[in-house]
Amino acid sequence: MNDIILFTQPDCPPCKIMKMFLQENQISFIEKNIKEDAASMKELTKKYGSYSTPTIVINGQAIIGFEIDKIKETLSLA
Repeated sequence: MNDIILFTQPDCPPCKIMKMFLQENQISFIEKNIKEDAASMKELTKKYGSYSTPTIVINGQAIIGFEIDKIKETLSLA
């Protein structure tokens, strides 16, 4: 089972698409909204070195942006 965190923010169309992709593939994830949670914003920037959403972290590996092919490969969906 994969440990997945999805960093999102409101009014982010790629974030919504990423959530739909994960849900359609029945992949469980933890969503962290960086606008509502300052700790999540700090984690995104300090721990993962990302300043944009969506950023998805799969088993500790951060994939920044809507890199669907890389995400499929990492999740063995390709």
